[in-house]
Amino acid sequence: MLQDITTPTLREARPCVLETPRLTLRPPVLADVTAIARLANDRRIAENTRRLPHPYSEVDAARFVRALEQSGETAFVIEHLDAPIGMVGINRPASGRAELGYWLGVEHWGRGFGTEAARAAIDDFFETSDETVLIGHARVSNPASRNILEKCGFQWTGVELHRFEVLGSSAPVDAFRLTRGVWTSLKAWAKTGRRI
Repeated sequence: MLQDITTPTLREARPCVLETPRLTLRPPVLADVTAIARLANDRRIAENTRRLPHPYSEVDAARFVRALEQSGETAFVIEHLDAPIGMVGINRPASGRAELGYWLGVEHWGRGFGTEAARAAIDDFFETSDETVLIGHARVSNPASRNILEKCGFQWTGVELHRFEVLGSSAPVDAFRLTRGVWTSLKAWAKTGRRI
């Protein structure tokens, strides 16, 4: 007797890979641990991300990659010219509270990679989920991160205090939100091709 065996759809069976003009975003694997640890092991990065410890070791990177399998977090290694340069993802600490997060290795700052990767992750979020709001935060002392959020259409909602692991205390952050309606409008405007 034949049994019904359910097989995953193609999308479920294949990990999500996002492509931009200069970047490839793909789920991290254990083979990325050394590269992730090397890039993330910089105090300047840890001071601007709430959850990264410093120093950041291969053990920390391996723990992060393994934890992704059990969490509701979506994370992508950002690759440029086939080499990892950072991470971007959507964390869901509570139902209905999706948050964009990202970091780049210091040697890759200032080249527009953060905005390009964030836009790809945002598009994937709104295209594959029914959620209507995505939030983001930038430490007030980090104008580059604030610029990424603003270039992606996020709107400032105020200042909050968030705990940063590396600081062992809280620090002020600018809070932002992007609604599906604003995202849809921005995508529609980009397609018009009108030059000003």
